[in-house]
Amino acid sequence: MNSSGGQAYTDDVNPLVVIVGRQAGDAKGVRGAPFAAGQAYFLAVERAGGIPLMLPPIPGLIDDIPSLLRRCDAVVFHGGGDIDPRRYGQEATEDSLYGIVPEHDAMELEMVAAAIAADKPVLAICRGLQILNVALGGTLVQDIGSEDHWMQFTANEVDAGSRIAKAMGTETPQRCHCVHHQALDRLGDGMRVVGRHADGIVHAVELDGAHWIVGTQWHPEDSAADDAQQQGLFDELIRQAT
Repeated sequence: MNSSGGQAYTDDVNPLVVIVGRQAGDAKGVRGAPFAAGQAYFLAVERAGGIPLMLPPIPGLIDDIPSLLRRCDAVVFHGGGDIDPRRYGQEATEDSLYGIVPEHDAMELEMVAAAIAADKPVLAICRGLQILNVALGGTLVQDIGSEDHWMQFTANEVDAGSRIAKAMGTETPQRCHCVHHQALDRLGDGMRVVGRHADGIVHAVELDGAHWIVGTQWHPEDSAADDAQQQGLFDELIRQAT
């Protein structure tokens, strides 16, 4: 077992899981402007037996992403600000758009394309689900106009036999923490809906033809430390990467 009680693997190096970092305003204990990503993602990967790595959003590294993925085993696309609507063929129509950073969009869209081409296991969370959809030609609802999905724990239903249901050990996860004001609209090529909120908003998808590429609109990392169903998504990501 590893130090946090997660499953340890017998390989010389446990699976390496890459996460694209974010530009950040400040951080304690460092000099200059930092790159960052939320600890909850890294800790959930570590509990599952993986080694999380952060790729800083430096545009000059974009061409190196395919070679990086040849040395890594899985990818987590995580939460963050909105995607520039021009990336999915629209102009901004909502004043509620926030946190658009061109470097984040560019790095993650390239990472999605490379991960699909290499058929790496992928867990795409919240913005990550949306970037996956946009990378495959889909579009987003720029603002869903509902507070029911902002800082709320919600119940969901996922399809029996889906990869997500198998990973979570349930078809009716009850504690899914939502922090989003956007949602999937037109689905990208190969995207299949396997779960929705009661109001019909897409909350879970899988990519047809891929070994294990799944996405949730909710944030499993937020409660994974004490919720085996949510942690199960990270556990299965690492199993698929092993």
